[in-house]
Amino acid sequence: MAPPVRTPRQAWIDAALSILSTSGPDAIRVETLAAELGVTRGGFYRQFAGRQELLDAVLDAWEHRAIDDVLRRLAEDSGDARSKVRKAGRWTLSKDLMPIDLAVREWARRDPAVGARLERVDNSRLSYLRELIGTLYDNPREVEARSLLAFSLMIADYLIAVTPETGSRAEISAAATDLILG
Repeated sequence: MAPPVRTPRQAWIDAALSILSTSGPDAIRVETLAAELGVTRGGFYRQFAGRQELLDAVLDAWEHRAIDDVLRRLAEDSGDARSKVRKAGRWTLSKDLMPIDLAVREWARRDPAVGARLERVDNSRLSYLRELIGTLYDNPREVEARSLLAFSLMIADYLIAVTPETGSRAEISAAATDLILG
C-alpha cells in the first residue's frame, strides 16, 4: 500500500513555476522544491516519475494559464473586439504570468521541444488576435499585420527598457494599441 499523499501534485508544479520565473528551468530541482515545500524528496516521487514529468507538467500549467484561462475569461466578457484585444494583452502577459512567459521564451532558445510548445502557444494567441481584429478590418493582410503588431507590442513592452518623453509607459503603450486597432 502506497503511503498517503501529503503534498499535492499542484503544489510541486506551483513551486516549480515560481522557480522557473525567477531562476529558469535549470534551477528546478527536486531537492530545491522539497526544501521550499518543507517536505522530503520521497513525496515528489509519489507524484512524478521524474524531473522531466514535472517539467512537462510545468509547461502544461503555463500553457493552460496562457491560453485556456485567458480565453475562458474573454468568453465571459461582453466587451467589443477592441476591448477584448486590450484585455487579452493584459491577462495573457499579466504581472503573474509574464515572468513565466519570459522564462519559457528563454528556455525555448535552448530546447527545441520547448520551442515547439512556445510556437504552438504563440500561434494560438495570434490566431485569437486575428479572430478579434478580423471583425474590425476586411483585408486579410491588414488583419495579419495588425495582429502581429499587437502581439509584438505585448511581448516587447516587457523587453524594451525605455522611458517615454511624453507620458507614462502605460499611456504610450495604450496609444500604440490605439494606433494598431484604429
